[in-house]
Amino acid sequence: MPFPILSDADHKLTHALGLPTFTTSGMTLLKRMALVIDDGTIGKAFYPVFPPDKNAEEVIAWMRRGG
Repeated sequence: MPFPILSDADHKLTHALGLPTFTTSGMTLLKRMALVIDDGTIGKAFYPVFPPDKNAEEVIAWMRRGG
């Protein structure tokens, strides 16, 4: 991918930011969202993601507009 991906396996960032989660089959998972992070700052949060098949287009359009 042409951008960094963040792993939060221990949910430290999830808890620190109070990100939305759900539990299934004994696992705690993040709800679907997209965060645009620039130089350590969250510039935009796309949540809730609906419909999910349009989210990538929405994020790309936002970035092309310059945020």
